[in-house]
Amino acid sequence: MKSSIFLIASILLLVSCSSKNESKPVTLSKEERTVLLTPAQIKNAGIEIGKLEQREISSILKVNGKIDVPPQNLVSISVPLGGYLKTTQLLPGMRVNKGQVIAVIQDQQYIQLQQDFLTAKARIGYLENEFKRQKELNQSQASSDKQSQLSEVEYRSQRVLLTALEAKLDLLGISTDKISETNILRSVNVVSPINGFVSKVNVNIGKYVSPTDVLFELINPVDVHLNLKVFEKSLDKLFIGQHLVTYTNNYPDKKYPCEIILIGKEISAEGNTEVHCHFEVYDKSLVPGTFMNAEIEVKNKKSISLPVDAVVRFEGKQYIYQSLGGNKFEMIQVELGESENGFTEIILPANSNVALADFVTKGAYSLLMTMKNRVE
Repeated sequence: MKSSIFLIASILLLVSCSSKNESKPVTLSKEERTVLLTPAQIKNAGIEIGKLEQREISSILKVNGKIDVPPQNLVSISVPLGGYLKTTQLLPGMRVNKGQVIAVIQDQQYIQLQQDFLTAKARIGYLENEFKRQKELNQSQASSDKQSQLSEVEYRSQRVLLTALEAKLDLLGISTDKISETNILRSVNVVSPINGFVSKVNVNIGKYVSPTDVLFELINPVDVHLNLKVFEKSLDKLFIGQHLVTYTNNYPDKKYPCEIILIGKEISAEGNTEVHCHFEVYDKSLVPGTFMNAEIEVKNKKSISLPVDAVVRFEGKQYIYQSLGGNKFEMIQVELGESENGFTEIILPANSNVALADFVTKGAYSLLMTMKNRVE
C-alpha cells in the first residue's frame, strides 16, 4: 500500500515538473539574439537600415455621453390663466410647426375677462369726455379744482384698467380686434412657439390645468448636440473645433461626424467635465437622451518611432533589430505605443543607450526567421 502511494506521488511530481518546464518562456542569450548575414542574404531579404525618428503619433480617445438639448431649445407649454383642456391631437414624437394650434382651452374666466374689457372700453369714452368737460369748467371757474381732479383720476384709472385687461387678453392669444358686444370667445387656442417635435404630453381631454402645470414639452432639433463626459487627465488633448465621430451601441458601424463647440470649466465629483459637440449633419432618428460612444483622434507629444515592419513578435514579446555593423544584427526587446500611418511608437528599456544607433526598418521578419531556424 505504501509503495502504491509513493508511486502515485512520484508520477504527480514528474507531471508537475513537466508542466512547469513546458510553460517556462524561452530565454535567449546575447549570442542567440545576434544574427549574422551575408551581403547576398541582406539583399534577398530586402533589409533596410535607418534611425529612430521623432514623430507626433495620434491616438484614439474613447469617451461616452448622450444626446442633449440646450435650455433654449426645450420648450414647456402651459396656460397663463389655467382652464379645461377641450381638444388636442398631440402624441409624443409628433412634429409640430411654429404657429400651429396644438390644444384648445376653455374656461368661464375667459368670458369674464372679455366682458370686463368690453365694459371698460365702453366706459372710457364717457370718462374721457367728462374729464375734458370738467377741465373746461374749471378754467372758467364754473367748477371746483376738486371736481376737476376727481374726473381726471377716474379717467386715468380707467385707462390703466383697459390697458391691463388688453394685456391679459393678449397673453391668452385673444385679439381685442376680434371681440365685440356680439362676439365673445368661449375658448382660446394654444399654439406652438417653435418648429420641432413633441417629447412629452402631460394632460388629457377634460382635465383642468393650472397656470403652473406643463401641458406639453416640445424640442427644437435644430441645436440638438452631443454631451460627452471627459476625464480631467484627457482635457488638455481637446480643443474647440476638434473633430470626432460618434455612434450608438446598437449600430456601431454607423458613424456620425461631430465638432467640439464647448469644453466645460468645472470638474465634477467623478473627475470629469462636460464637452459639448455639434453634429455636422443631424440624424432625426437620434432623440434626446440616447446614449452615445465617441472616438476622438488626439495628438500625443513627439516620441521615437520606427516603421511597423521594423517590429517583430517572439514568445509574446515585441522586438526590434539593432545594426551592429559588419552585417550583424541584435534583437532588442521594446514596448510599443500608438501606431499611425505605418509608424509605431517605440518605448526602449529605461537603461538603454541605443537611441542614436542604426536599426532595421524593413525586413525584420526575415532576421527573426533566420534566428529561429538557427536556434532550433
